[in-house]
Amino acid sequence: MLVPAKVDYGLQALLAMAERGRPATTDDLALAQGLPAKFLGAILNDLRIAGIVVSQRGPEGGYRLAHRPDAITLADVMEVLGGPLAQVRGLRPEETAYRGAAVHLSEVWMAVRACMGEVLEVVTLEDVVLGRIPRSGAQVVSASSTASARSTSSRMAAVRSSTESKRRSPLRRSTNESRPASP
Repeated sequence: MLVPAKVDYGLQALLAMAERGRPATTDDLALAQGLPAKFLGAILNDLRIAGIVVSQRGPEGGYRLAHRPDAITLADVMEVLGGPLAQVRGLRPEETAYRGAAVHLSEVWMAVRACMGEVLEVVTLEDVVLGRIPRSGAQVVSASSTASARSTSSRMAAVRSSTESKRRSPLRRSTNESRPASP
């Protein structure tokens, strides 16, 4: 997964705003996060146009979040600043077409996009500020729905099992079976 600097810087600035709780100038945010102020200004303008931040003039002016930090997901920000979560040569995964041995590759890209979405569409700015970061896909799913977690977990186990059996060629299987068990 490639995260452009624009997305990374934008998230850093938004996290600083979420933690701060009051308006911050571009220069304040750039200094606090070690970011280039001019580039950050352009990023904040994009976020303002998208309705993620609002700007406020005056001595107490600057940028502030347009919504509560627990209502802004990482996916919201990433899609505004970087476009769709997963693209293949500028196309959505389901728009790709492959031939021969690669015929199922678009399915892989769709699965990758789904997994990224399971994390990025659930984790909010508040979660990151407070360090409530899921350590696994299962934690993300259980945070959003316990029933969904069970079905996802069983699907993931089935995929792992299927993948492991596909990886073992008949030659490997016979070689492994004839090897004595190590103590």
